[in-house]
Amino acid sequence: MLLVAAVVAVVLGATFAFVYQSTGSQLEAQIDRSIRSSAIQMRDEILEHSKPSLRAALANARSFAGSQPYRNSALLLFALIPGVGAASNHPELFGTEAGDGHETHAKQRSENASDGGLTHPHPGYQTTLAADTGRVRLYEVAFSVDGHRTYAGAGETLATVAHAQQIVRGSFELAGVIGLITAMIAAYLMGARVTAPIRRSAEVAARIDAGELSPRIHLPTGTSHELEALADALNHMLDRLSTAFAAQREFVADASHELRTPLTVLRGQIDVLTGGDRDDGSLSAAELERVQHLMEAEIARLTRLVDDLLVLAQSDRIDFLHPTDVALEELVTELWDGLSLIAERNFEIGQLEPVTVRADPDRLAQALRNLARNAITHTQPPDGLVRVDVVRRRAGTVRITVSDNGPGIPPELRLRVFERFYRTDKARSRAAGGAGLGLAIVQAISEAHHGSVHVTDSAAGGAAFAIDLPLD
Repeated sequence: MLLVAAVVAVVLGATFAFVYQSTGSQLEAQIDRSIRSSAIQMRDEILEHSKPSLRAALANARSFAGSQPYRNSALLLFALIPGVGAASNHPELFGTEAGDGHETHAKQRSENASDGGLTHPHPGYQTTLAADTGRVRLYEVAFSVDGHRTYAGAGETLATVAHAQQIVRGSFELAGVIGLITAMIAAYLMGARVTAPIRRSAEVAARIDAGELSPRIHLPTGTSHELEALADALNHMLDRLSTAFAAQREFVADASHELRTPLTVLRGQIDVLTGGDRDDGSLSAAELERVQHLMEAEIARLTRLVDDLLVLAQSDRIDFLHPTDVALEELVTELWDGLSLIAERNFEIGQLEPVTVRADPDRLAQALRNLARNAITHTQPPDGLVRVDVVRRRAGTVRITVSDNGPGIPPELRLRVFERFYRTDKARSRAAGGAGLGLAIVQAISEAHHGSVHVTDSAAGGAAFAIDLPLD
């Protein structure tokens, strides 16, 4: 409101100054043209009707001036003939006539003394102060009569200019007050209208900050497009936050469940080592070896789970990837050669186009290794198929496909398999099926490379996981 009021005040002030000066300048210009024309007219009258003598010129000047009384026209006419006298339609200003009888002799003498400057010639324009008249604009023109320099002039009071400027000032003062009040009221109403959705959004944000995730911003009809776009963006953000918090809660619950199982096993085995309910507290060598293997397996499982959780936690960081130029042909060949040593499966390299991408070789190898292990888990030795293909696509991407001949994945579950801790086979033991983080890591690595991953049916009847990576 204060800013709008200040702007309106500055605009009104600048407009007032311009109009005030323009009004005075235009009126003064009209007065200058008028008195110059009248002075020239009086000069022509004196020269046209006078004999070549100064006294005749004075008589003609008085005759012409008397024909246009000052009180009727408010136009001052005068002629100055040095050595002879002065003629004017306002003789009192030139001391050629007594006052109007309403003033004392002392005051009249004072006014005559102050007006004495009018009897001295001043060719051209001048502004002077005259008694009973105020500021007067004069114009004098010099000419010669009988070889003597004579002056004819005209003048007009500037009271009309001052009066016009006073009217302008009064009008702008009234308009300024009304304009400021109107502008402030309009600014308040507009500000309240504009900030109402913002205040409503702030209230929703305060409720969300207090722990509620369900409130959303609903703006009234007619709200500006900018605020509607802001509200939509905030609601979308709140939806994502709500989903993220729900996923986080589910993730924590699943992680707690996954960690509880190996910890329970380790605690039980520790009880066995410490003697448990045995009277002598001793264990045979076979039992000790069994307990050792169980504990080592659970510790390894805990280590893998913690490592997988750490990878997922780091996937949103900027330094998650360290990209370099990667030749996929070499990466896939070395990886499949190494995997063939850890499982009895039919590891097959299918179509392998020579393609180089900008990627993190370690993370990309981790994703492919997870897909290969997933295929190993869902196939049977020794003929279980674990195949990889690298094909350049027309859309400026390269597709790496890992397929198997296992049971496959039903279409209704193909989106959920990438969720954390999700397993398609609920009956599968955690030791065999893992914690359900492998495919989630594959998706995180693919998206970190600005790519994507999806699952379809393979030509061998099982599942085919395809990673699409951009070539640029």
